This record gives sequence, structure tokens and C-alpha cells, in this order.
Amino acid sequence: MKGKIVIVTGGNSGMGLATTVDLARRGAKVIMVCRSRQRGEEALVQARQQSGSLDIELMLCDLASLESIRSFVRDFTDIYSVLDVLINNAGVVSIKRQLTADGFELDLGVNHLGHFLLTNLLLESLIRAEQGRIVVVASGAYKIGALHYKDPTLSRGYNPAKAYARSKLANILFTKELAVRLKGTGVTVNCVHPGAVGTNIGVNRETGFGQSVLKMLSYFFLTPAQGADTAIYLATAPELAEVTGQYFYCRKVKELSARAENMQEARRLWNWSEEQVGMN
Repeated sequence: MKGKIVIVTGGNSGMGLATTVDLARRGAKVIMVCRSRQRGEEALVQARQQSGSLDIELMLCDLASLESIRSFVRDFTDIYSVLDVLINNAGVVSIKRQLTADGFELDLGVNHLGHFLLTNLLLESLIRAEQGRIVVVASGAYKIGALHYKDPTLSRGYNPAKAYARSKLANILFTKELAVRLKGTGVTVNCVHPGAVGTNIGVNRETGFGQSVLKMLSYFFLTPAQGADTAIYLATAPELAEVTGQYFYCRKVKELSARAENMQEARRLWNWSEEQVGMN
């Protein structure tokens, strides 16, 4: 990975931090993308200490804001002409229904639409790489997901599982459609189910609500480093240079449900997402 430029979203905690540390150890230049400057700067110190590398940089971006995403991409492309690896790792689970600055339901807005816009705006930089790779952190929760086009903000009958599962189904359909669109470019895109990982994903950042539950369950979870293993494999393994459009778990391609393989649905979601983020 020496000389490669990597972006990790949500690089300041959990799997994102573990991914940052591992790739920096391998010689990559890693850009940690975080929403909070304070948390980002604390994590940057930690990542540099743990990896023994100073080649880690913090850049701010709030994936719940289309304006922030566009601003981040402008800042990144002003400095770097090429991007070798994009790891769409950041994720939220909202216990109660919330909307982003642009009016999207929060889970879908961050986990799917924010990454959808970010990835599309960075495609030219990825295409310029010797072999660009995009890694999308999805989840087995997609199996209970549905897209809810008639009520995209989930204004009726909101629950956290419904919102999160929808966003993870969207991650997989996005991966499938993007793989088709990238044919012939040398850029691959794959998604990964990391397993049940003990991260702060369901913890309220302001109040700390959910921390005690997380601690209680932590004995049953994978560590963030174990959870990050397959994403790192997808970002680095030479044998995967031409593997694209697949869903991985424990470094192996896994079969998907029929709903997640539906290319008509993947195209519909793509077109809808383009409209939402103002790309069309």
C-alpha cells in the first residue's frame, strides 16, 4: 500500500479507526474523514501512535449535509489528483426518527445518500488510480430491509431496525449498480458485512445514551479490528484486482437474497438517489 492514497469515512472510531491504523501501517497515506474536529483530532493522535505512521491526515466532512460533502471533495481534489481506495465505513443507527439538514431520514441520509454523493464526486479521482477500489460497509441487516419510496422519511411507524435495514439494503443495491457503471474503468466496488462489531454506532453522541447496553453486549461482539478485517482485505488484496459487485463476509463472497440482487431495483434506487442529491 506504499504511496497509495486512501479515504476512510468515520475514521475516528470503531472499525474506521482500526482500518485507518492498519492501512497506515502498510504504508498508505490515509485521510480520516470525520464530522467532529475534536473527536477527529483525538483519534488522529491515537491513529498515529498505534500505526507508527505520521502519514495520516484529518479532513472534516458531515455526511448528513450535501453541502459539507461537496466542500470536502473540493478540498480533497485541490490537494490530491488521484484516489486509490475509498472506504465508505461511516454509519449511524438513529434510535428516534431524525432528519438531515437536507430533509432525509438520518440513517438513509448518512449511510446511503451521503456516501452515494461522495462516491460519485470522487469517481474521476478513483479512475485516475492504477487500480481504484471502493469498499462499502453494509450489513446482514439488509435482509429485513425495504426501500419505502412512498414514505422516504419514514414518517409513519418509524423504528431503528426498519431505518437501518433499509439503509444497508440501499448500500448493497448501490454497490451492484455502481459495479455495472464502472465496467471498463479499472475501478472495482464491493461491499462487506463486518459481522456483529462492538462500536459506538447506536450510542447517542451528545448524551451517551446506549453506552451501558453496549458494554453489556460487548462480550458477544467482534472487536473493531476483527470487524475491519474483510474491508481491509477488499482494499488491499492483489487477487481481488478484478473482483467487483460482490458482497463479502469473512473474506468470502456470500450469496444475497433475491431482493438485494434485483438489478431493476438497483437502477431505480440509483435514479431516485441522483434526484435526491441533485446530481441529475
